[in-house]
Amino acid sequence: MNFEHIETAYELILENIQLIENQIKTNLYDALIEQNSFYLGAEGAPEAVAANNQRLAALELTQEEWRRTFQFVFIKAAQTEKLQFNHQFTPDAIGFIILFLLENLTDSQELDVLEIGSGTGNLAETILNNSAKTLDYMGIEVDDLLIDLSASIAEVMGSKAHFVQEDAVRPHILKESDVIISDLPVGYYPNDDIAKRYQVAATDEHTYAHHLLMEQSLKYLKQDGIAILLAPTNLLTSPQSHLLKAWLQGYADILAVITLPETLFGNKAQAKSIFVLKKQSLQAPETFVYPLSDIQNRDVLLEFMENFKNWKHNDSKCN
Repeated sequence: MNFEHIETAYELILENIQLIENQIKTNLYDALIEQNSFYLGAEGAPEAVAANNQRLAALELTQEEWRRTFQFVFIKAAQTEKLQFNHQFTPDAIGFIILFLLENLTDSQELDVLEIGSGTGNLAETILNNSAKTLDYMGIEVDDLLIDLSASIAEVMGSKAHFVQEDAVRPHILKESDVIISDLPVGYYPNDDIAKRYQVAATDEHTYAHHLLMEQSLKYLKQDGIAILLAPTNLLTSPQSHLLKAWLQGYADILAVITLPETLFGNKAQAKSIFVLKKQSLQAPETFVYPLSDIQNRDVLLEFMENFKNWKHNDSKCN
């Protein structure tokens, strides 16, 4: 990976965003979408923007270098125009743990992967760029801005990711996938008429959207598939958790719960853990429970990986 190229690309894109912002009086994220469009050949680019894009193309960035470049752009953008918590990209350290789980809990070299709430697409590209397997990926995202960002970034990168704009809680006709992934958006789902179709639905208030999406994800999962979900750490003790646990007991097995450091999320209330689910089998597996104290420490991560592989080897029911 050429970090000098990444730095140069970042500076060129940032300069173009600022030029576009000033010209069309828009926000930074819409300017990034416009920049991506101009890079891909859309007409009407200001002269300076077009010149910068020629320099950008000459760098011949790899897909991973593109991903890192856009990630730095989002980090810079967050300093002045921060996205809401549910719209922020999944950190790389978590993305690579999800990739590790995906690769170690699946046998096939070719997998259908569905991401629910694909956001800016960073988690998708982390997995696609770094997986040793062949992945047929599709992301579902409801937000206009995020779907435009993720789709335009994927096109610039030459990524094979496909994104569709849909409310994932509503029913859709989708083929079953080998793997479902999601950094679940947290909060209440506003449409009670849709929510009441679910087993996890609350009767006296709005239902948690992350509960609905967990139930929905299992509907799109193959019988032997896995769902790798980033959800609130207090998922099984929070309000409405009794509804979620009742659904789990009748439908899904929890393969793993990996708690993540609270420092990653700013405060305890926003802390998340990784939950790995599969459709219920006759013999429930022993759940792998592991507290990750530091996901930046290589030795801590290696110890986690060794413990996970030992658990998988000893518990044949997880396969």
